[in-house]
Amino acid sequence: MALHNEEEKPEDYLFKIVLIGDSAVGKSNLLARFARDEFYPNSKSTIGVEFQTQKMDINGKEVKAQIWDTAGQERFRAVTSAYYRGAVGALLVYDISRRQTFDSIGRWLNELHTHSDMNVVTILVGNKSDLKDAREVATAEGKSLAEAQGLFFMETSALDSSNVAAAFETVVKEIYNILSRKVMMSQELNKQDVTRIENGKTVVLQGEGEQEAEAATAAADVEPAKGCC
Repeated sequence: MALHNEEEKPEDYLFKIVLIGDSAVGKSNLLARFARDEFYPNSKSTIGVEFQTQKMDINGKEVKAQIWDTAGQERFRAVTSAYYRGAVGALLVYDISRRQTFDSIGRWLNELHTHSDMNVVTILVGNKSDLKDAREVATAEGKSLAEAQGLFFMETSALDSSNVAAAFETVVKEIYNILSRKVMMSQELNKQDVTRIENGKTVVLQGEGEQEAEAATAAADVEPAKGCC
C-alpha cells in the first residue's frame, strides 16, 4: 500500500476514522507518526478536536483517510456526537503501561456504538509497546479482549514507529474490502433484476402461441399454410 500526500487527483474514496481512548495514551502521537512521521515526547493533551488526512493507494484506487483526534478528558465530551458522526473506522487506544486505560475500553466501546454505526471497523491498539519494563497489560490480555469484542488487535509504539502504519492500514483496508463487497453484491442484485425482467418478457412472448408461430414462419421466410375451414 502506497502512502502519499500530494494533490494529484480527486480521491476515489473518503473514509472518516476516529481515534478514541483515555487521555495521554498517545493518540495524537500515533496520528503524528502516521501522517507526518513525527513524534513529540513532550506533547500536551489535545484540546477539542483535530484531524489529519492521509492518502493511500489500495488496489489501484486512491483512498483518503480523514483521521480525527480528540481529547480523552471528560470535560471535552460535549463534542461526542459530532466527533463520531460519519465515522466508518476507529482506533481504540490504551497504554500498555497504565492498567486503568485498558480497564476503560468497555466504556469507550459503548460510547462508540452509541454515537456511530455498530459496524464501524475497529482495532484495539495497545500503545507504548517500547515501555517493556513498565508494562501492566499483557499482550495476551489485549488479544483476548479484542477477540471477545470482535475487534482487530495490534500493539504499537509511536516512539519507535512499530506497527503504527500497520494499525491504520488494517482499518482502512478492511473498510475498503467491506465497501467493495457491498458494491459487488449490489451489482449482482442489479444483474439478477435485469435477468428477471428479461425472463419475464420471454415468458409473456412464449405464452402467446400464435405470435410465436407467426414470428417463426416470418423468420424462416416460408409461406404460411392455408387452412381449409
